[in-house]
Amino acid sequence: MLNISGLSEGIVLDHIKAGKSLDIYYQLGLNKLDSQIAIIKNAHSKKMGRKDIIKIEGNVLDRIDLEVLGYIDHNITVNIIRDNTIVEKRVLRLPKKITNVIHCKNPRCITSIEQELPHIFYLADAEREVYRCRYCDERYSDRSR
Repeated sequence: MLNISGLSEGIVLDHIKAGKSLDIYYQLGLNKLDSQIAIIKNAHSKKMGRKDIIKIEGNVLDRIDLEVLGYIDHNITVNIIRDNTIVEKRVLRLPKKITNVIHCKNPRCITSIEQELPHIFYLADAEREVYRCRYCDERYSDRSR
């Protein structure tokens, strides 16, 4: 079994669907951080079968957009580590509103004409995880996470 050392201070993103860690790495902009980051792919999990894990060293919680992470997969657990101990576990939720994470595909939407407008979507149906464009009410249909 592979052994990755623990963190004295940092964040562990746990319960990531197997194979999704690199997508999350880039979507959260972790590649722009100056921190040491470990990505563990296809780790054994009793609960999920296989899972990915991302370990981020340092005090970087303020640089990670938990709203975006909640949109990507609200089943991910965020463990905050201080002095080699998990001091807090955060459970994510689907955000009520997301900005510039997804883009409206409706060619008649104002965001297609006015390029500088932010792409804002609101959570229309939490049960079905449906987001709609704030401007044209177009349903965002690509929820392949």
